[in-house]
Amino acid sequence: MRQLLITLLLITAAAAVPGATLVTAASETRETMIQVTIQVEDKAFEALLFDHDAARALAQQLPMTVNMKELNGNEKYYDLPAPLPESAEQIGEIHAGDLMLFGSDCLVLFYEDFDTEYRYTCLGAVQDPSGLARALGRGDVTVTFFLADRAGDGPPGGP
Repeated sequence: MRQLLITLLLITAAAAVPGATLVTAASETRETMIQVTIQVEDKAFEALLFDHDAARALAQQLPMTVNMKELNGNEKYYDLPAPLPESAEQIGEIHAGDLMLFGSDCLVLFYEDFDTEYRYTCLGAVQDPSGLARALGRGDVTVTFFLADRAGDGPPGGP
């Protein structure tokens, strides 16, 4: 049920993101989105990225392992080495598991829900963020992003 709700939220968000692919069936939407895995130590979280310029540009940089810095007790961020295409909008509400772009070069992974006045480019979201806050912890953390395992390869450097 939660996965269906997240898929419906992503469909709604995709309609508001310029360049996002919007289709009518939830299963088709999932197939057009970019599937990634976010690895924090031994915990893996499946995420879906929108099929738009910014998310595709991020996906082209994967796999990547980065040191994400703590901010405000609700997010981790990483300053990308090069800007991504942006289409920022005021979104109002942040949800645990949201993956956003702040400006054109700051990758942000949120682990708490809250309201915001800031503008972000929505990149995607973790499908099931339960345990995400615990995995990310309170300070800076090393996080690996990689394309979802489609060929049985698993994360870089994995078994």
